[in-house]
Amino acid sequence: ATADGGRDGSVKSSDGMIDVKLNKPKALGGSEAPGTTNPEQLFAMGYAACFGGAVGFVARQQKITPTQITVTADVHIGKQGEGLGLGVALTIKVDGVDRATAEKLVQAAHQVCPYSKATRNNIEVKLNVA
Repeated sequence: ATADGGRDGSVKSSDGMIDVKLNKPKALGGSEAPGTTNPEQLFAMGYAACFGGAVGFVARQQKITPTQITVTADVHIGKQGEGLGLGVALTIKVDGVDRATAEKLVQAAHQVCPYSKATRNNIEVKLNVA
C-alpha cells in the first residue's frame, strides 16, 4: 500500500482494490468527513478479520464447529508518554458453542493470530468474549 499526504491524504493498495481518502480521527483533531477513513480504522478492519480467521483456525484444530464468528475491533489512539500510542479492544462472539468453549478458543486464537503476535508486549489488547 502507498500513502500520499499522511493522515490527511490518501492510501491505495498495490492492486488498486483499496483506494481511500484519509482524515485524522477525532482524537487527533480530525473531522471524520464522510467518505474518509483513518489508519486506525484500517488497522481495526485487518485485526478483526485476522482474529476471526484465527478463532476459526483453532476451532477446526480442536474439531469444534461454531455456527458464526464475529469480531469487532476498536482501535484507539491517544497520548502515551512523549508521543502517541494505540490500544485495541476486541469483542468476539462465537455462536454455537458455550461460553467456556468460546473463551478457550479466543485465548488460543490470541496466541496464533499474526496481529496479536505483532502487538504482543507493544500495545494493550483487551479481549472481550460476547
